[in-house]
Amino acid sequence: MRLLHNTNFDFIGKRKIAYVISAVMLFVGLGSMAIRGFHYGIDFKGGTEIVLRFQEPVEIAKIRAIASSVEISGVIKEFGNPKEVMITTDFSGDLNDLQGRLETGLKRELAQNPFEILKIDAVGPTIANDLKLSAVYALLGALVIILIYVSFRFEFKFAAAGVFAIFHDVLFVAGLFSLFGGVFSFMSLEVDLTVIAAFLTIVGYSITDTVVVYDRIRENLKIRKTEPYEKVFNDSLNETLSRTIITSGTVLLSVLVLFIFGGSIIRSFAFAMLIGIFVGTYSSIFIASAIVLDWQEKSGEKIKLRG
Repeated sequence: MRLLHNTNFDFIGKRKIAYVISAVMLFVGLGSMAIRGFHYGIDFKGGTEIVLRFQEPVEIAKIRAIASSVEISGVIKEFGNPKEVMITTDFSGDLNDLQGRLETGLKRELAQNPFEILKIDAVGPTIANDLKLSAVYALLGALVIILIYVSFRFEFKFAAAGVFAIFHDVLFVAGLFSLFGGVFSFMSLEVDLTVIAAFLTIVGYSITDTVVVYDRIRENLKIRKTEPYEKVFNDSLNETLSRTIITSGTVLLSVLVLFIFGGSIIRSFAFAMLIGIFVGTYSSIFIASAIVLDWQEKSGEKIKLRG
């Protein structure tokens, strides 16, 4: 199925504009990471997280007062809707003791508004540091493997441009998490293990989309040996445009449904996927192939593709 036929958009001709847009977005994101940092979940900072659901909407100020009366301190906020509350504390002792004190206080002060504990997670500081290091290793390991794989299938210019596009996509999404982490009540945008899973999925999606374009460029370069690289690259992007839109659009719709109806617990994951797929599609069209072309023009060497 082809959504678009015989398109002739000048993607390559607009690459400098795309470079500027990407540079501005990455600069803002990196600046936020340096100044604000991230809003980490307990996976990466340690502590205890409790999510409660009440039968009726509850005032956060009232919950804070109750928690304080039973000597529980930390961040207490609405979690998705007025009936759900998330308590994040650096408590790392006996969970039964913490849960008992909380339940006692809530039942005493809010007897007319029954509640249930949706989840209670606890991570120690040592494990949190280990998880943070493991997440970094996982991302770097994925990038190294992709660099080797694409170098083997095409050539190093393509691999390096593809990995740069992946960095672009992940840093773009990470920048949004840094900018808006903890800002919205309906999604926390905390960086935890589920968000790292989303980053790894974005890595896989981004390189898959890019390799499809690379494959078409390789096929066209074999057939149209005398034509300028710029025209071959641009035609290849147009020929794969329909496939790119259908694939990305289908995935985006699925993730959008997850974002809207999936609930607060996985909304940050869905948000990362939603933005990551959109940016990954943008970078496969405007960034990866354009970098290869600019690299080739600067070096003056002919492209020698494998396969």
